[in-house]
Amino acid sequence: MRQHLRFSALLEEPERDSLETLCRAADAGYKYGVPVLGVTAVGKEMERTPRYFGTACRILAELGASFVKTYYCEDCYKAMASGARGVDMGRNVFQSAHPVEMMLAIRKVVHEGFTGKEAYEFYLDETNK
Repeated sequence: MRQHLRFSALLEEPERDSLETLCRAADAGYKYGVPVLGVTAVGKEMERTPRYFGTACRILAELGASFVKTYYCEDCYKAMASGARGVDMGRNVFQSAHPVEMMLAIRKVVHEGFTGKEAYEFYLDETNK
């Protein structure tokens, strides 16, 4: 297993166990050519700040996650401009009044560099057709 968790004394047992499991999964994934997803999570008592999520993402990546699923406290455009390579959306899209149009607008941000304002204008145009 990788040499990791020099800071393990600072972690509570559940977090330490989760990171050790990620390291084992990443080692196995690399051995067999299977990508490993790291997921940031927040409990009721945990921070929900850009600093927390940024640090959590970095830790997951440094411990071997091939890609990371996280929350982003800013807008999608800033995430993409900061190096994100995609987005993962759920109920906020699929339970919206216009899920197809919403996904098309998000696609504009991810793949075409639209700003949030441009994507929203596109969304309004699509929903008003």
